[in-house]
Amino acid sequence: MIKKGKKVVALFTTFLLSASLMAGCTGGDNTTKNSVDEGTSNGASANGDSLEPITFTFFGEDPISNWNDMNDEVSKEITARTGVTLDAEFAVGDPAAKIAMMAASGQYPDIISAKGDINKLVDAGAVIDLTDLINEHAPNIKKVMGDYMNRAKYSLEDPAIYALPTYSAIDEVKFNAGGGSQLQHRVVKEAGYPEIRTVEDYERVIKEYLEKHPTDENGNKNIGVSLLADDWRIFITVTNNAMYHTGKPEDGEFKIDQETYEATYHYRDPAEKEYFRWLNHINAEGLLDPESFTQKYDEYKAKIASGRVLGLIDQDWQIGEAINSLSASGQFDKTYGYYPVTLSKDIKHPYFWPTGFMGGYGIAISSTAKDPVRIIKFLDFLASEEGQILTNWGIEGKHYVVENGKRVVPKEVQDRINSDSNAFYKESGLGNYWNIGVHYGDGVKDSTGNYFTKNNPDMEDTSNNTAEKETLAAYKIKNWKDLFPKEDEFKEKAYGAGWNISTPADSKATIIGKKMQDITWKRIPQIITAKPDQFDQLWDDYMKEIEASGVEEMEKEFTKYVQGRVELWGSGGK
Repeated sequence: MIKKGKKVVALFTTFLLSASLMAGCTGGDNTTKNSVDEGTSNGASANGDSLEPITFTFFGEDPISNWNDMNDEVSKEITARTGVTLDAEFAVGDPAAKIAMMAASGQYPDIISAKGDINKLVDAGAVIDLTDLINEHAPNIKKVMGDYMNRAKYSLEDPAIYALPTYSAIDEVKFNAGGGSQLQHRVVKEAGYPEIRTVEDYERVIKEYLEKHPTDENGNKNIGVSLLADDWRIFITVTNNAMYHTGKPEDGEFKIDQETYEATYHYRDPAEKEYFRWLNHINAEGLLDPESFTQKYDEYKAKIASGRVLGLIDQDWQIGEAINSLSASGQFDKTYGYYPVTLSKDIKHPYFWPTGFMGGYGIAISSTAKDPVRIIKFLDFLASEEGQILTNWGIEGKHYVVENGKRVVPKEVQDRINSDSNAFYKESGLGNYWNIGVHYGDGVKDSTGNYFTKNNPDMEDTSNNTAEKETLAAYKIKNWKDLFPKEDEFKEKAYGAGWNISTPADSKATIIGKKMQDITWKRIPQIITAKPDQFDQLWDDYMKEIEASGVEEMEKEFTKYVQGRVELWGSGGK
């Protein structure tokens, strides 16, 4: 039996979109790893299911940059093994608005990845409860999820599974830093590879470099630091970093007490005022890109790819395309290292603060889908050992070979990746299904003793980025993670991440939260770009405005949902 979504249910608050929008985005898992037994790793063709060709429509809020209409090598192999082709559409413009229109129209694609806007679809009865489908037709999904299945439930009040959680990997170990404050290798080299721990350290090396090199070798003006405030991306480079720089884990729009689970709108932390004061200061010093609050995402990426931006405060998934372009053209000294910059040395950078498996964002099946059983079997193939090896490593003999029992990427393939990674991934399709299928994370081994993903401790350093290697050697580290506080220095969060905790649509947490977002998105850019002598007055005005708009009511309400998440997860499973 397939259950349809209820009309009144717990909903995700749109304004909680955050740095974990790609998941990945931010918090890592530190669960002890075990090899995965072979078990039920057979795909659709192996268990007698039909391979008759079928096409399902798919909508995703996040674009997949290398999507090639399933004409890539991995996708063709997926179709050969399952019979399934996806007719995919990705959000252009405001994804939340697209989902809202979809929910109102009653016209839904077969498969939907709605991220934090799943609430609108649940409320409209547009997506189905997947519980029975999983139990009856998805042994691989059940195997991968294991004791974490409880974390796929929607809320304490509505324990249905409306979306398979695909944006968070099971039992993942983070081997690399993908966030923090970034500096070009040429900048730290010129400074003599000094310690970069505080905002003062970060600012100083940028300022000194700009004074000596105001333009690049082509006469184009170098830029100190560039930010991005294009719609929801303001969370990633502007506001979330106020939490990181003040030692708080990224929990959407809230600072959450790790003992009481009480939530506070994170901008009300006095320490964050000082972080925004610093941004205001570097703007006044001419170190901040004057287009930070007006440029679009494509313009931002193009600016980074030009090599003129000395410093960033971003996540690797957001700038990866631009970095690949720099590497492909051999401009390695203009790529970036990751540094644990905070307001002061006594603050621990929380990038590796563990969340455990977060559940949350993922794949839903619509109430009008033409064949939900076939869809869940397709998704079960992606979760199988066979499916995960295919989507992570590619096709044996083409993208990898097995030598002495170990999967190895041939030199000629790696050379292609190094020389033209954007074209390689578009052609191969590797990585395209990361947020479509339930999957294990980095550091988990399959039944053969090989790791599911290429990002693992056994992989040789195949990068040709000589500038990065020189920088790592100068700091006497193997990778950027070595500069950051480790997972075991923090207590794993009992609620995963605040940004994917559900709240009812008519709750104060949701309604007031939207007001808070509107105020903050207007106020923060004004505060950063104001004259320094106006900063305190503008900050006080901002605090008064959010207080008058009900911030304390919102905090009290959201606290209930954080505590409800802790109770839900504690009622069964890990």
